[in-house]
Amino acid sequence: MRILTVSDFNIALAAEALKSGLLVAFPTETVYGLGADGFNPTALARVFEVKNRPRFDPLIIHIARVEGLELAADLDLLEKESRQKTGLLCENLWPGPLTLILPKKREVPELATAGLATVAVRLPDHPAAQKLIALSTGAVAAPSANPFGRLSPTRADHVRDQLGDRVDLILDGGRTRVGVESTVLDMTGPSPRILRPGGVPQERIEALIGPVESPPGQGGPVSAPGQLKSHYAPRTPLTLHHPEEMAALTYEAGTGCLFFRGASRDRWLRYIPGAGPFPGIRVLSEEGNTSEAAANLFDILHQLDRLGLSRIRAEEAPLFGLGPAINDRLRKAAAREPSED
Repeated sequence: MRILTVSDFNIALAAEALKSGLLVAFPTETVYGLGADGFNPTALARVFEVKNRPRFDPLIIHIARVEGLELAADLDLLEKESRQKTGLLCENLWPGPLTLILPKKREVPELATAGLATVAVRLPDHPAAQKLIALSTGAVAAPSANPFGRLSPTRADHVRDQLGDRVDLILDGGRTRVGVESTVLDMTGPSPRILRPGGVPQERIEALIGPVESPPGQGGPVSAPGQLKSHYAPRTPLTLHHPEEMAALTYEAGTGCLFFRGASRDRWLRYIPGAGPFPGIRVLSEEGNTSEAAANLFDILHQLDRLGLSRIRAEEAPLFGLGPAINDRLRKAAAREPSED
């Protein structure tokens, strides 16, 4: 496994590695992806093997420009209104943290789509990712570069620490900007439906195309990444609390606390005898900004997971902006069973 700093020369090397069937971890604006040639079934099989990812969980195909959508998706199979809405979304939210579920082209391997008639596609908003994809095959399958179900990587060292030599090459582009995975929006049904909240808030999507259905409850077939009940989990058990419940918690030695905003931490500390400083106390955003909190989420969870804590107690985020995406990740992290190690 080699770690190369992002540069034009190293991106070109990584693109050649992808075309040769190797796996390349690379930065996007959301998290680091584990890239493989989207049309190479052998390379795709390695992605599932390296991540220990179940074959029923489809991958996202990343493209370098809007025109690359035709490599993976067949828009002629959409209803006229869905095609128009898809065009609006691509024009206004790509590149960006939005994945669209669309009818797939026959050329896309079934392994990438888990045998479904649909394909997940997105255009990342990161110059290194775009250049890498353009110089390879134009379509790169790239789930998050971590063991399946574990914390997503927002730094190259997260990839190294979790996957090690199972990755052929890592492009180090520093910490990712958005910090949570893309919003997944299904355009193939009677009305658009969010399958996974993520880096684009529902309000922004609805401002463009009108009402969309909210994420479904747990259960049912998996039709997009990130839909399983347990996911995004640290090794340390995590419990999610409503803000009022979080404020009433007593201090437990060896327990970490993850507050959404600084005011919540300060409120809690006022009622703790002889308070602080506690090594396991973290805040996602001092001012309560959901975008900043999302960018910090996985990075801080990685920090807490290294402290040898017995448990992490986390405060729910508010239900606006990227708050639902943060809560989705924390809820799925809290669903992990101790036996899943």
